[in-house]
Amino acid sequence: MHAVSSQVPTASPNDPHGYEPHALEAAAQRFWDGTRAFEVDEASAKPKYYCLSMLPYPSGALHMGHVRNYTIGDVISRYKRMTGHNVLQPMGWDAFGLPAENAAIKNHTAPAKWTRANIAHMREQLRQMGYAIDWSREFATCDPDYYVHEQRMFVRLMKKGLAYRKNSVVNWDPVDQTVLANEQVIDGRGWRTGALVEKREIPQWFLKITDYAQELLDGLDRLDGWPDAVKTMQRNWIGRSEGLEIRFDVRDADGNAADPVTAYTTRPDTLMGVTFLSVAAEHPLAAAAARADKDVAAFVEELRRGGVSEAELETQEKRGMFTGHHALHPITGEELPVFVANFVLMAYGTGAVMAVPAHDARDWEFAHAHGLPMKPVVASPAVRDALEEMRRDVAGNANPMTAALAKSPALDAYDTRAAVQVVEDFIASIQEQGAYTERGTLFNSGEFDGLDFDQAFEAIASRLEAEGRATRKVNFRLRDWGVSRQRYWGCPIPVIYCDACGAVPVPEDQLPVVLPEDVEFSGVASPIKSDPEWRRTSCPQCGGAAERETDTFDTFMESSWYYARYTSPGAAEQVDARANQWLPVDQYIGGIEHAILHLLYFRFYHKLLRDEGLVASDEPARNLFTQGMVVAETFYREGPNGSKEWISPADVEVKRDERGRISGAVLRADGRPVHVGHVEKMSKSKNNGVDPRVMVERYGADTVRLFSMFAAPPELSLEWNESGVEGMARFLRRFWREVHAHAAGGPVPALDTAALDPAQKTLRRQLHQAITKVGDDYDRRHAFNTAIAALMELLNHVSRFNDESDQGRAVKREALEAMVLMLNPVTPHTSHALWQVLGHPETLLEDLSFPRPDPAALEKDAVTLAVQVNGKLRGTIEVPAGAAREEAEAAALAEPNVSKFLDGLTVRKVIVVPGKIVNIVAG
Repeated sequence: MHAVSSQVPTASPNDPHGYEPHALEAAAQRFWDGTRAFEVDEASAKPKYYCLSMLPYPSGALHMGHVRNYTIGDVISRYKRMTGHNVLQPMGWDAFGLPAENAAIKNHTAPAKWTRANIAHMREQLRQMGYAIDWSREFATCDPDYYVHEQRMFVRLMKKGLAYRKNSVVNWDPVDQTVLANEQVIDGRGWRTGALVEKREIPQWFLKITDYAQELLDGLDRLDGWPDAVKTMQRNWIGRSEGLEIRFDVRDADGNAADPVTAYTTRPDTLMGVTFLSVAAEHPLAAAAARADKDVAAFVEELRRGGVSEAELETQEKRGMFTGHHALHPITGEELPVFVANFVLMAYGTGAVMAVPAHDARDWEFAHAHGLPMKPVVASPAVRDALEEMRRDVAGNANPMTAALAKSPALDAYDTRAAVQVVEDFIASIQEQGAYTERGTLFNSGEFDGLDFDQAFEAIASRLEAEGRATRKVNFRLRDWGVSRQRYWGCPIPVIYCDACGAVPVPEDQLPVVLPEDVEFSGVASPIKSDPEWRRTSCPQCGGAAERETDTFDTFMESSWYYARYTSPGAAEQVDARANQWLPVDQYIGGIEHAILHLLYFRFYHKLLRDEGLVASDEPARNLFTQGMVVAETFYREGPNGSKEWISPADVEVKRDERGRISGAVLRADGRPVHVGHVEKMSKSKNNGVDPRVMVERYGADTVRLFSMFAAPPELSLEWNESGVEGMARFLRRFWREVHAHAAGGPVPALDTAALDPAQKTLRRQLHQAITKVGDDYDRRHAFNTAIAALMELLNHVSRFNDESDQGRAVKREALEAMVLMLNPVTPHTSHALWQVLGHPETLLEDLSFPRPDPAALEKDAVTLAVQVNGKLRGTIEVPAGAAREEAEAAALAEPNVSKFLDGLTVRKVIVVPGKIVNIVAG
């Protein structure tokens, strides 16, 4: 037996086998750091495995959501290394962004200083958790030697026409003089200043993600390792649709011909139900109407205020004003009023909507509010059948609607008067209750009556195309990615403006354009906008006086390619040949809240890297795992103005009923009651976060890791419960004592599997069943909670096994050593120490093989069969594994409880299902 390593922490003299997590965790981390255990290179002959968790924003402190996310990645990484892989698990910092600016304002400091201090603190927190991270590849996205590469890529995209500048409508805060994201507009006001937000049209830089829309859509079908929910959200966001762009001729208020309006629709079958057109405030027709009518001009100006998000447009009151213009229906020639409306965006489609209020909910709401007509033209199945019946009695029916609508073959199954009522009720329901938005059969549509959706689409499209009034078009909901931000703390956009040459990309040999970090920051104006020296430069084309772009990149830019930079630390280009050794990422881990923007840009940027010849793969990640949130109870008191003061759970004493449910709570500081809120995601806004540092100091990192993996399936939300953490601590202490007690017995002879008695075979079978399950749970299923449950059950079996014979101790040694290795991905510090307690020299357990099940150990010498008499369970028997049918039958008939139920009966048939059941039929 090997001597126990001196690295194993010494326990308290009063409890020589006590579990001392802080000492053993520090010892393990010293060993890993000293041996540079988790640094990897490309020279290994082992198969690569790239495991990546989404990089954190350096807010200043980890929360339990971080812990759960990174522990999942660490369990997978350590397991994969133990199964023979060369594993890369890197870490970096998503360091740019608006929160740093807000914190800088609040704390009277510079964003860079605040950010780098937070990075140092959070790095130490991650190290304290013992994650197997290759820290040699660490970077922060605010480092110039990182963002120089995205500046270089942008310059190349400009030259290829994939990066361009155009005017775009944005949310503008007139006090802070900055663009606001949609989520920063609250009830039409800036989230920080409270000023009324304006819609302002300013120049913005865009990337042509729409050029890749079809490829991004098609690629989802090949991402077998991504959750269906994420792929569905991306499909919906990309939003491929087939429709028509229809041209409407227009007359102005004086009856003169004006510029035509083009509207895109996916429902040309509803064209005969169009009763008006709506245009965006920025549409040329709206501008022309505003020049002629001061009321329209005032309304257009009013629409400049408020948000520009689709979500806001869906929920706000539908408002509009008649422009004085009329569009001509392309088939009937009917004059249709044109409105400027607050729910139409210039950035979506053509900025004009053909309104069919009978069959579109938004149009219905607008028409209902403004007293506009509704013309149903798509029939429900019941109405279709009623119209078919009405056609039979057209000549004798006095109802004029009947003659106009009924043109289909007769059906004798309907009473005509009842059919008329069905149609009238349908039209009334649309008028009074809401639009009918389903597809159906056309009516009230002249020559197109009786056609279904596909037939109507083809017939109307063919006619309008032949007349030069429409074009078939595939459209995408996806819009080009606006990458400009009018903020300071971001990567400078590498563009120079020259009066003679226009917008000129910064030459690559002049990159990076470095963001100055030692600045005074008030939040009112960007330091680089207000610094003429920083802005002033010369044109790289003509040499004349010029100015730098003062917008910075959207921070999604940095997080869209960081995964690739990890593969090529120090590379002169964005990535080098090492990238193709590691990419694509084998396992990507992060919250489902990133399903659309980050993960879509992530996929798009990878294709840009591919098309630049920098990577060979089409997608950045083979597999995606979306972990659930960590949620906790919330507590608050109400302020005098109705506001809520959220109170940390750490400051609250909770009272619970006999079922463990909260029955009340008081603030520890004053003993007075507090309100109990909902269980919600841990957040600063609700003050319900649990500081991992406090939990680590109280229980140790391994206990926190173990709880975060055991408390819930990893894809579901985890409700924080400190009693559950205490339960994990008890399990580790119990395991620790079991290993120490066994090791105290001295050397153990070699295991002789041929000399085992039934009890020893049973424990060995239980061990190898656990090995089979835990390996599958870690690897294929990612069901870490059930893996831990299996190890807890195995510990129960081991604890009850009191065989001190040589072979009994050898079986127990095998089980304890396998448990140490199986727990290592989750509790690596404890496993590191216990491996030495079991007599092994200090080593990196990830370099050892994960236990493998022994098929022979899984075989049973005997099997238990249920015995039924006439279909009812009457007993069980135990027979040798592989026993013949006759042996099982004889044992079943001889079983005393079974024979009791056969007394006086004649056995007519015995059915034996090998390994499962014996069924006796008697009468």
